[in-house]
Amino acid sequence: MVKSNSDQIYFTAAAIALLIIALVFVVNRASDKVDQLQQEIDTQNQILDSLNLKIDTLLWEKEIWDHNIENNTTHLLSAIMFVESSYNDSAYVASEDAVGCLQIRKCMVKDVNRILRRQKSPLSFTYDDRWSRAKSIKMFDVYCKHYGLITAEEIARCWNGGPSGMKNKMTAGYWEKVKNQLDI
Repeated sequence: MVKSNSDQIYFTAAAIALLIIALVFVVNRASDKVDQLQQEIDTQNQILDSLNLKIDTLLWEKEIWDHNIENNTTHLLSAIMFVESSYNDSAYVASEDAVGCLQIRKCMVKDVNRILRRQKSPLSFTYDDRWSRAKSIKMFDVYCKHYGLITAEEIARCWNGGPSGMKNKMTAGYWEKVKNQLDI
């Protein structure tokens, strides 16, 4: 049986259509797999970022603050974070525009940036940096070192009430909350 040209064209077109459908299916499956793998990579990167923040926090506490608090099993920075936000990096108090684990307000960011400019440091912080635990801790460190805060009470009360926090009777209650979190 001899096939006509139109039959050959029809079968060729059908074969091409099937090939295209198969290719579309393969490409869609591959695209779905790529999307799935990208989501897995993003999830693993988030886990790594979280673990890196925890490691940075622990190293910072050990290296910077161990010498300031004698014989404590709970570190001062952790106690302040607990009082400020219950360790919540997403904490936000709209009435004060206090943000993050250390409840940093915009005036604190401005003060820390002023300190860094005076020190001719290339480091600078944005208001959005308050949401980052690592950057909040760095701002805390810059602030405490600049104002020469040494004792746990000085650090806590001045964090709560500014550089003159030790003179402000209102910060005594804050210090009590922090002190209750320390094993003093």
